[in-house]
Formats: sequence, structure tokens, C-alpha cells
Amino acid sequence: MREKLLHDLNNRYATKKFDSIKKVSDADFQLICEALRLFPSSYGLQPVKFIIVKTESIRLELQKAAFGQTQISEASHLIVLCALDSISHDYVDSFIKLLADTREMEVENLIGFGANVKASIEKMSEESMQIWNDKQVYIALGQLLHTCAVLHIDATPMEGFNKSEFDRILNLKEQNLHSVLACPIGYRSENDAYSKLKKARKSMDALFEIR
Repeated sequence: MREKLLHDLNNRYATKKFDSIKKVSDADFQLICEALRLFPSSYGLQPVKFIIVKTESIRLELQKAAFGQTQISEASHLIVLCALDSISHDYVDSFIKLLADTREMEVENLIGFGANVKASIEKMSEESMQIWNDKQVYIALGQLLHTCAVLHIDATPMEGFNKSEFDRILNLKEQNLHSVLACPIGYRSENDAYSKLKKARKSMDALFEIR
């Protein structure tokens, strides 16, 4: 188990060129989606949405907004990871009901918890709330990359794109959403020279400190 975990993580890299012929199976992609559904977030609110872009014309348009990076169109699948612009009391109430239903509890037993969540949110400015929501997306990204590594599926986390253009193309503002990351997934091309390079990482001593 230990050796496999380290092998999978060492094998993972930000793929620069995908094999456009090789496709991720439906079963594997559903497993990836389920792993994303299970990602942890603050209070469990999951103020995010994952947009799976299948339409070729939309992916080509997004590629232009990503400064021509070919991973957007060549990868088997494209996931755009989005965060909510804002969190309303209604959103919190819906989450509390979901929590109660899932755990077979009365909603009344969670009123105090819901009030604490709302109080925390009310203290945030619009800017700080967006930053907080964006951080939840990065937590989801970590789960996505790890899941792909275990499945030996390649992935490329991307911040380098015109977010306002992505938002426009995908009509995100109408859904109280904004794009944070894009992550094409699929299988590396044999012509991707980056796949042969060794990882350059700091030593354990440089990264960890015991106090």
C-alpha cells in the first residue's frame, strides 16, 4: 500500500499534452465525480459547483479564453471548478435540512448550529466571503488530483485563464457562481516530454519542522 501510494503520487504531474484519442471510462469518471462529491469543506457547506464541459465548441471557446492551452480541448474530460459568489441564509437552511435528513434528525435539533453558521457568514465582507468560498474549491482540487493519481488518470490543475471570459461563456453569474480553476483530465500523450522529468521537491528536512 505504501509503495503504491508513493508510486501513484510520483507518477502524477501537471500534464502538458493529452492523448486526445484515449478516453476516461464512464465508470472511472463516475468514481471521480463521487470523490468530488465527498470532498470536505468548512461547516460541510460545499459552496461550490463542478461544471463538466462536454460540448466541443464550448471547449474550443474556453481554450481561447485559456490563452490557447491545448489541454482544454485535447483532454478526455474538462471540469471547471466554481465557487458561489455569496452564501444566503436560504442556502444555509437548505444545508441544515439536508444534514437533518441525512442523519435522520429533527431540523429543530440543528437550529443552533445553523445560527452559528449564519453568524459566521454575516461577519464576512463580500470580498472575504469570495476568498473563503474559493478556498473550498482548492480543497476539492486536492481530492480530485489524488483520486486521479490513484486511478492512473492524468490531470492538469489550471489557474491560467481569463476567469471573466469563462464566467461569460458558461453563464456562471446567472447561477451566483464564478470560475476558480479548470482541470482537464485524461491520459498523457507519449509526446509530452514533461512526463519523463523527475519531480523537483524540497527535502523532508526543509519542509517539516518538529517543535
